[in-house]
Amino acid sequence: MGANAVLKSRMEELGLTQEELADRMNSALADITGRPGDVSARTVRNLLNGTSRRPIGRTCAALERVFGCPVQDLGFSAPRTMQHPQEDPVRRRAFLASATGTAAAAVPLVAQRRTVGMSDVARVAAGMNALVEADDRQGGHTELERAAVQGRDSMLDLQQRNAGERVRRALYSLAAEFTTIAAWSCIDARNLDQAQTYLNESATYAGLSQDGPTEMRVWVNLSMLAYQRHNWPEALAAAQAAQASSAARRDPFFDSLGRVRAAVAYAALGDGRSSLRSLGSAQDAFAKVAQRERPRWTAFYGQAELDHLGAVVQFNSGRHAHAEAMAHRALAKIPTTFRRNRALATTQLALAQLHQGEAEQATVTATGVFTIMDGDPLPGRMRTLIGDFHRGLFVLAPSTSYARDWADRMRTEWSQG
Repeated sequence: MGANAVLKSRMEELGLTQEELADRMNSALADITGRPGDVSARTVRNLLNGTSRRPIGRTCAALERVFGCPVQDLGFSAPRTMQHPQEDPVRRRAFLASATGTAAAAVPLVAQRRTVGMSDVARVAAGMNALVEADDRQGGHTELERAAVQGRDSMLDLQQRNAGERVRRALYSLAAEFTTIAAWSCIDARNLDQAQTYLNESATYAGLSQDGPTEMRVWVNLSMLAYQRHNWPEALAAAQAAQASSAARRDPFFDSLGRVRAAVAYAALGDGRSSLRSLGSAQDAFAKVAQRERPRWTAFYGQAELDHLGAVVQFNSGRHAHAEAMAHRALAKIPTTFRRNRALATTQLALAQLHQGEAEQATVTATGVFTIMDGDPLPGRMRTLIGDFHRGLFVLAPSTSYARDWADRMRTEWSQG
C-alpha cells in the first residue's frame, strides 16, 4: 500500500486542498443524485494515502465528475460495475444509476467548463514576465499597456471557469500584476489619469489575491503615481502603507523598497531630515536582504536602484554633490538590460551636475540619454526630466555653443515621440 501520487498531482494542479476536494465531490453527488453527498476530508485523506484503492461507486462517480476522467486515470481500480468501455453511453448511465440509486445520474460527466490549474497559471505568468522585460528595455508605451490589459482580461475570463481556492488567488494576483503593468506603463508615459484608474482596479484584485508581494507592488505604484502628480502627502501615505504591509514585515527586501519610497516623498515635502533618515533605514534594511526567489517584477530593485532613488532624494533635498555621487554609484551597477533605468539615472546625474554649475559636463552627460535609449522614443516621465534639464541649461548658459548643439539634438530626438 502506498500513497496515490497521481491523485495528489491532480489536486495540486487544480490547487485543491483535501477539504476543497471533499466539497467538490459532495457538490458532484448532489448534481448526480439530487441529495447532498457525505464525502469528508478523511475520505479524501484515505484516497490519498492509499487506504482506499478501490473506492465505492458513489465515490468513483464523484471523482470522475470533479476531474473529468475515469478513476483508472486517477490511480484507482474501478469497481466491477465499472469494468466496461467508458465510451458506451448506455452502460455508462446504467453504472451511474446503480452507483447512486437515481436516474439523475445520466447528467453528462463533464457538464462544467474546463477546470483551470496551476499549469495554466504558470503559462500566463511566463507571458507576464515578457511584458516586464519589455518595460525594462523601453519603458512605458501604448503597446505595453494594451498587452497588459489583454492579459488582465484573460485572467478574468479564467476566473469564470472551475478552479480551486489556491488557483483563484493566483489568478487574482496575475490580474493585479497585469493591471499594475498597464498602470505603470501609463505612469511612465505620463498618462496619469488612466494610471489612477488602473491602480484603483489593481488594488481590488490584489486584495482578493491575498498575496503580500502583489499588494506591496500596488502600494509602491500608488506612491509613485502620487509623486508624479505632485501629491506629496498621498505619495507618503502610500509609501507608509507599503512599509506596513505583510510583505515588508516578512522580508527586508520589501521593507527597504517601502522605506526608500517614503524617503522620496519626504524629500518632496521638504522634510530633509526625515527623508535622509528613511533613506538610511532603507539602506540598512537592504543590507539584511537574503537571496531568495521573488516575483519577476522585483528584479528592478537592487543596490543600483536604491542608489538611483538615493540620488533623487539627495537632489530634492538640495544636496547636489551627494546626488551626483549616488547617481555615479547607481550607473556603475545598473545592468545594461535596464535601459530605461540607466537613462533615468543618467538624467538625474546631469541635473545634479547642472545645479553645481557644471553646465558643459552636464550637457555631455544628458546627451548620453539618447545613446542609451538607442533610437526608441523617450517615455513621458523621462521627457519630463529632460525638459527640466533643458530649461535649467538655458537659464544657466543660454548663449553657449554646447547649449545650441544640445537644443538641435533634443529637437531631433523629441520628434521621435
